[in-house]
Amino acid sequence: MRLPPSLLAAGLGGVSVFGFAPFELFPLPILTLALLFRLWQQAEPGRAAWLGFCWGAGFFLAGVSWVYISLHDMGGMAAPLAAVATLLFCAYLALFPALVGYLYRRAASADNAPAPAGRHFWRDALLLAGLWTLAEWLRGWAFTGFPWLALGYSQAPPSPLAGYAAVLGVFGVGFVAVLFAALLALDGRRRAGWGLIVLLLAAGAALRQMDWTQPTGAPLRVALLQGNVPQSIKWVPEYLSLSIDTYTRLALDHPADLTVLPETAIPLFFDQIPRETLAALGRHGNVLIGAAARHREGGYVNAAIALTPEGTQSYAKQHLVPFGEYAPPGFSWFFELVNIPMSDFSAGPPGQSPLAIAGQRIAPNICYEDLFGEEIIRALPEATLLINLSNTAWFGDSLAQPQHLQIARLRALETGRMMLRATNTGITAAIAPDGRVLAQLPEFVTGALVVEAQGFTGLTPYAQWGNALAVLIAAAAVFPGFLHAYRRRRSR
Repeated sequence: MRLPPSLLAAGLGGVSVFGFAPFELFPLPILTLALLFRLWQQAEPGRAAWLGFCWGAGFFLAGVSWVYISLHDMGGMAAPLAAVATLLFCAYLALFPALVGYLYRRAASADNAPAPAGRHFWRDALLLAGLWTLAEWLRGWAFTGFPWLALGYSQAPPSPLAGYAAVLGVFGVGFVAVLFAALLALDGRRRAGWGLIVLLLAAGAALRQMDWTQPTGAPLRVALLQGNVPQSIKWVPEYLSLSIDTYTRLALDHPADLTVLPETAIPLFFDQIPRETLAALGRHGNVLIGAAARHREGGYVNAAIALTPEGTQSYAKQHLVPFGEYAPPGFSWFFELVNIPMSDFSAGPPGQSPLAIAGQRIAPNICYEDLFGEEIIRALPEATLLINLSNTAWFGDSLAQPQHLQIARLRALETGRMMLRATNTGITAAIAPDGRVLAQLPEFVTGALVVEAQGFTGLTPYAQWGNALAVLIAAAAVFPGFLHAYRRRRSR
């Protein structure tokens, strides 16, 4: 039985999620996109937009349905409202592949009719790759941005395309992956297309061997603590001692040069945490703790606070999560439907300096912030080590944890720095500058991951250019297609 194209497109989108963590079948999204592009070849612009929307709906409903868990299971929103909110969110995200389908068929080479085999092969392939990349980049900053499940994340090591991350970033990796899909989908000069695929694979593999950064300073012994305090009781006053006792015991049992506690590890304002608790946490060395901190102007920030012999230093989270850490204008009513403690944070100032700890310059980032590569590289070249403090307990036992770890792997590749992750329920891990996971704790266990962390200096090409190079390449790729469409309309 032949599936209707709409259902097939949705199924292809859902299957594409298996290309990402924890499954990491990295060729799969390239193949499913190739099949979507074949469907577009036979569609008018409006129909192509609908098929792109169906693909996106299947993809995001399968890939980020953990939003429902945060709203209903953890946030207490009524199940029907949480389901509707999740559906609307995924529908919004699906508009981006829909836009790609519409613009592609509008600008493609065959006057909006089904495309003839092999005609304008290269122009159409570049048009698809460029449009998809620009749409993902737009999704990464529109309405504060949500670049989760950008295609490039599926190409983390061992994919040979991971080599492009240090040069072009995750969106550039995605461009190369979509170009592969387009070359597979379009009929025409297949020998030339396969030749380019082999060349790009070889170049990616060669780039993976490049050492863009160099070690600096002595390695640190770092203890990354995972308290595994259930989100359902974390903010209940009667269970405050559980958080304090758990993290104090883990710190005392695992001595290190630097002890790292995750985001809001102890559910108190920093100035309310007992001094004896802080003293116990820092008995063996320096401490970096995630905590809510009041600021002079009133209000509070989501902070990473370093306690060192030289004094206290802090970093305040800059990129807050809408509907989680603050209410966008006009949406204050949202927090009447959910129970999210500490949901009115203020954003930290831009341009914060790395923290000087034990001979290294450490750039903290808090939870969701590591989705934004261009924001991470602001701390470079001064920062020698990256540390992420997260509390993904909000998403339960879902795909969010392994997906977030995969995102952190791309940040390590882009920056040429180690990325350490201390999380409440997982996945606590140490990531090498080449994107390999050196060590990790199982999810939903209480424990400490003790690792040797090496600082690095120097700049990758991505750290110098950010997303600009990938965006420029994508824009150059779509230019011939749009120029052709413009000339075609002028000649009518």
